[in-house]
Amino acid sequence: MIKLYYWTTPNGHKITMFLEEAELPYKIVPINIGAGEQFQPDFLKISPNNRIPAIVDHEPAGGGAPVSVFESGAILLYLAEKTGKLIPAELRKRVEVLQWLFWQMGGLGPMAGQNHHFSTYAPEKIEYAINRYVNETGRLYAVLNKQLTDREFIAGDYSIADIAAYPWIVPYERQGQKLEDFPNIQRWFEAIKARPATIRAYEKAEAFKNQALDVEKSRNLLFNQSANTVTH
Repeated sequence: MIKLYYWTTPNGHKITMFLEEAELPYKIVPINIGAGEQFQPDFLKISPNNRIPAIVDHEPAGGGAPVSVFESGAILLYLAEKTGKLIPAELRKRVEVLQWLFWQMGGLGPMAGQNHHFSTYAPEKIEYAINRYVNETGRLYAVLNKQLTDREFIAGDYSIADIAAYPWIVPYERQGQKLEDFPNIQRWFEAIKARPATIRAYEKAEAFKNQALDVEKSRNLLFNQSANTVTH
């Protein structure tokens, strides 16, 4: 059994998508980040960066003590290696998947996240910041669109590279993007959206949506962290 410490964010969706694809047994432990549950001491033992998702694998390969993993890219790689699924064994194909996994982790995710922040959440709408991140998100969409020109999925076969990227494309409208401007992404997006595992993963999220929260408290918890958040 894998315990998944989860909330309904793009990074959270990555892991439910993989677990559903691989048909691994798992239990969701909700961590309501808007209510500050990511700062609970027990969770910080698993995820010292106070971010979801994180997992604890109670049946790791080779047996022994449970293995905990934080950071969504590391979790995807761990699960792919554990199961032998959604990552190629052959060196060159594996490298292709890994470089696009890290492209998402270092590029698409952070840039789209800043896009969301300055366009939607920031109390002051700073035109320079909004334009900077909307344009950079568009550039990254164009990179992905070009990669998908001659292949069904990012690295050829469906893999953790696709699972990593898809949830960050889901809120494309909030990012100031239009899928019709990127026809290869649109085709790829619709194919993944229709996968039964994707449908099941997003259905799991419905149970945690629309929970009543203090909006101002949530904003402070999510966007006003500093070194003191970690040291105290």
